[in-house]
Amino acid sequence: EWGGTSYPAIVGHEIVGKVITKGEKVAHLDEGDLVGVGAQVHGCLQDDCDACSRDLDPHCPHGVFTYNSKYADGHQAHGGYAEAVRVNASYALKIPKNIDPIYAPSLMCAGVTVFAPMLRKGVKKGDRVGVVGIGGLGHLATQYAHALGAEVVAFSHSPNKREQCLELGASQFVDTSDKSQVNAVRRSLNYLFITSNSDSNQYNDYITWMTFEGQIVLLAVPTGQMTFAPIEFIHSEVAITGSLIGGVDALKKTLEFAAEHNIRPIVERFPMDKVNEALEHVDCGKARYRAVLENSTSSNL
Repeated sequence: EWGGTSYPAIVGHEIVGKVITKGEKVAHLDEGDLVGVGAQVHGCLQDDCDACSRDLDPHCPHGVFTYNSKYADGHQAHGGYAEAVRVNASYALKIPKNIDPIYAPSLMCAGVTVFAPMLRKGVKKGDRVGVVGIGGLGHLATQYAHALGAEVVAFSHSPNKREQCLELGASQFVDTSDKSQVNAVRRSLNYLFITSNSDSNQYNDYITWMTFEGQIVLLAVPTGQMTFAPIEFIHSEVAITGSLIGGVDALKKTLEFAAEHNIRPIVERFPMDKVNEALEHVDCGKARYRAVLENSTSSNL
């Protein structure tokens, strides 16, 4: 959908496996350690880097994403649909012992994508947090916001997800196809995390859901252009921003917080040789909510 792919490409950016070899300067990892890798495999992590010094290393000018990205020496990075990957050791994080390896991969990208902006924005107990789209990102956002003490409002056009949203920690479920339910929450949210590819023209309505100085955070990429009247921002004092995955520090906190608060993705498992079936399952919107591919060696993790 985003285009610009350099082929051949090995994709996959939520990876868990054991360290099989390491460089001589790597001191924090040992062979055999269970580690996770997210959507980034390199960043300069220097104090004079405007991005890395603020834990925004996904924006590092020297950053390398897990696939379809190149290192400074010209070699292309390849992802996790493979038997092994090579990464900067700083981006291989130890998985807490109480997190089963099958649940850990989704936390390395989807988890940090929703949790990092909650940390930066300061989501706290008593805030009203809306989550639009209860899917691969949204079901994790609901859990993280609830564990932070927020009152979570889950928005979905699928009313059959209501009970599951409440089980995941939502205080309220809003069927977006029901105007009366939507009208009941207008001017009530402190934060709104957009986790689905909503139509760009829906954002004008999202503004009306927010209380004064509320913040709308884009975690998905809508198609088309957004059009707003400047007066909408003056009258509402609402801000619209975005967030790109999360840096090393945010990844560590994502894993630690999940371990402490028993936050886990809902997953469906597929053997790696059924990858095409898994992709079709996701593309058709049937996945609940993350599809995890397992290599033949996964049983040894």
